[in-house]
Amino acid sequence: MRRGLVHVLAWLLATGGAVTLSWWGVHTVMAGTAYDPPRALPVTAADDGPTTQGSKPLASATSRPPSPSPTASSRPPATATPTPARTPTTAPTPSAATSGTVRAYDTDGGRAVFDLGDTSATLVSATPGTGWSMQVWKTETWIRVEFSRSTDRVSVFCTWHDGPPHVQVETY
Repeated sequence: MRRGLVHVLAWLLATGGAVTLSWWGVHTVMAGTAYDPPRALPVTAADDGPTTQGSKPLASATSRPPSPSPTASSRPPATATPTPARTPTTAPTPSAATSGTVRAYDTDGGRAVFDLGDTSATLVSATPGTGWSMQVWKTETWIRVEFSRSTDRVSVFCTWHDGPPHVQVETY
């Protein structure tokens, strides 16, 4: 009986030590990969004129309005790259006085929101749709947000290497 208790105690100590060592290792690695906190933009009143969506209020970042059919005014600027299979609808959202234009691009895979300045852009948020996953790549002159689900891929590209920022959506 005493010998059995010694074995159980030794096993508990070894298991506890292994779990502690593993937790410490994972914690150390994850602490070195901290991400910047999301940047919140102040909401401004839209009392100075009509909104871009007619008499409806601007879209909230926490809710998804139904996607209207794309129109010529809601398409992103044309680029030299191939035309995407599905053109996103854009819904401008309020922006701070010191930033550029904040635009949201709704796709089948999710929503990407960019702050488009005169010479650069920043990613405000990217939210995958239900059942989709997401990856983000950033460089000095472009940002790519890719939504994926099994073999489906939707990429939202924002580039500004040869002029003002422009966004293009491609579906694979």
